Amino acid sequence: MSRVRGVRSPRRLREVRPVRTGGRFLGLRRRGGLRAYGRGVLVTTAVTALSLTASGCVVVRGDLEIVPTATRAEAERALQDFTTAYNKADKANDQSQDASRVTGALADIDGGKLRSGAKINPSGNPNHVPLKLADVTYTIPEKAAWPRWFVADATANKGNKTDRWLFVFTRDGLTDLWEVSFLTIVPAADMPEFQKDEDGHAQVVQPDDAELSVEPAQLPDRYVTYLREDSALFADGPYTSEERARRQRNAEKPGLARQYIDEALTNGDYAPVGLRTTDGGALVFFTTRHYQKQTAAQGVSIPVNDAAVRALMTGEPKQSLTLEFVNNQAVLDPAKTRSDQQVRVVSQVGGLTGAKGE
Repeated sequence: MSRVRGVRSPRRLREVRPVRTGGRFLGLRRRGGLRAYGRGVLVTTAVTALSLTASGCVVVRGDLEIVPTATRAEAERALQDFTTAYNKADKANDQSQDASRVTGALADIDGGKLRSGAKINPSGNPNHVPLKLADVTYTIPEKAAWPRWFVADATANKGNKTDRWLFVFTRDGLTDLWEVSFLTIVPAADMPEFQKDEDGHAQVVQPDDAELSVEPAQLPDRYVTYLREDSALFADGPYTSEERARRQRNAEKPGLARQYIDEALTNGDYAPVGLRTTDGGALVFFTTRHYQKQTAAQGVSIPVNDAAVRALMTGEPKQSLTLEFVNNQAVLDPAKTRSDQQVRVVSQVGGLTGAKGE
């Protein structure tokens, strides 16, 4: 089945502050909890779904019936296939090896790191360590219509061994492969408990769910607005108040000015998705794109010291350097009945996806 992906807007961009670490999560970096740059970072048509009943195999309209989005066996196979493809791509610095297993935000983040890695080390990744997952939990909701999606969370052999790696798998039809659209890492202490029915299926929150502090569909726009205009909507933390403070510190430095432009991504596989938690709130995943333009004063040069930036850069930074990042966030969106209405960002993973010198 053909897929109509989210429309991407013209590329402008944000600041690169690479950090070298011994380990590698998708080529990503941590800052103040989890912050990542690099790799290691629908319009749909209704189709029929098959459902087994006691009397045999019955065809059910997948756009009308509320059914589990996957079986446990399908979910296990999807995670196995993704991990295999991811490790092949990482080892070879070859984006084509996992292109069919990633989409949305993760495709951008993963692709940026692999493209830069291929230019830096064309023969493969010399620091490759295969990703291994353990203690996997599958959270499978029930819903009508496509796309269908589910969440797998696990511990990994990279980074903090107690953190939970959350993968959102999605597909748009029965003949499509399962792809990972969101990948975030949440400290074990911040992992919520999902609300489930008597059959163990989770509950999807609707994009316009009015029972939440912020409707899931509005979260990307509200977050990028917050980065420009402080408010009490988001709780303080490394991806909110600390990010705003960092931008203010770096906005003007001798001979160099920085402009930040933030964009919500809400279409196709970038669209926010969320699951109801037992406290009445929801864990919601959403995507944003961020740009930073560094403009130098006359006679001042813009140093480009990071190999990943140079690998992705077009043009020469004679007067300005524009950087582009894609981030995916996981947030706890509380119920409106709670006294504390602040949305808390518990994870943010992102990567450099482009650079342009002028």
